[in-house]
Formats: sequence, C-alpha cells, structure tokens
Amino acid sequence: MDEFVMEEASWPSAPGEAEHPALALANSALALPGGHTADLLGTPAQAERWLAQRDLAPAGAGLAEVCATQLRSLREQVRSLLASRVAGQPALPAAVTAVNDAMTRVPTASLLLWDPKTGPYRAAPHPTTAIVEHALAILAADAADLLTSPDAARLAACASPPCNRFLVKHGRRQWCSTRCGDRARAARAYARRAAMD
Repeated sequence: MDEFVMEEASWPSAPGEAEHPALALANSALALPGGHTADLLGTPAQAERWLAQRDLAPAGAGLAEVCATQLRSLREQVRSLLASRVAGQPALPAAVTAVNDAMTRVPTASLLLWDPKTGPYRAAPHPTTAIVEHALAILAADAADLLTSPDAARLAACASPPCNRFLVKHGRRQWCSTRCGDRARAARAYARRAAMD
C-alpha cells in the first residue's frame, strides 16, 4: 500500500471523536481509495501536533520517534478492541493488557501540593519527560470508558469501503463522514447502472 502524508484538517472527524479522544486515536490511520493510506501519527511532528490539538501535550514538546511509536502501538491495540466490540467478538488479551498497562503506568489525578508562599494547589504529578506516558494513560482510560459506556452499543465501522474508521452511530448514519457517504452512494448508483447495461 502506498502511504502519503495527510494533514488532519483535510479529513473530517467521525461522529463520536469529539467526545472520545480514543476514537480519534483509532481513526488516525486511514485506508483511502486506490490502496492509499494516511497516518496522522506517521512522524514525531505529526504525533506531537495530534496530541497538542487535543490538549494532551504542549506544542513544541519535542517528541522523539520512540514516543510516536508508543502512540501508534496504543492506537493498534485500541483499534483491535473497537473491532472486537463492533464484531461482537472477544477482545484479544494482549489488547486489554496494553490498555490497562497504559492506564496504570503513570498517575493521572492532579495531586495536592503545598507552596510555602501561596498555599495549597493541585498539579499533575508527571514530569515533562512523561508527557507521552500521561497522554497514553488518558487515551487508554478513554478507550476503557468508551467500551464500557452506553456509546459502546452504538460503535460501528464505517460502511464505505475501503474506509477503516470507527464511529459512534447517531440515527441511521453508517458512515464516518459525508465524503464516505457520498462515495458509498456513488458506488451503489454505479452498480445499479452497470446492472441495467
């Protein structure tokens, strides 16, 4: 498959991504028509931009390739869990373990701290060096929340091949975007015309 760089802004969000960053993570690798793919986390700079747009990392954090690799690895585990849920199949134990490991690797609650001059305040306990681990923990916790929430019953795979994105269905909509819906309708119309010839 050919892979090419694609800016995130050029592809609309799937229903449910705004509420569930783990869904957006799962959808950050796209299968496109013509055998093309796009990876919104393909480089450290893209991964950093993706995290910063979701307030999971500061802009200019300087992510290294190892950090982008960790993010892509969690994405594949979350995709596996979503696919299992949509198909009504048992989840792969490795995917469950990966999400649990990411959730528990770093504390995510803000701790109570005390400054001698200003008094009590709360701050995240993770040092700057643990930015990615903190983001992974938040994304993993959101994946667990999504899979155990009422939205889990509305999870679906986009019904417009070759799209590989997931969505939280609202009403009868079966596609992750208008673009995919238009492509599916055009394919059906072409198939009807071809059948008539």
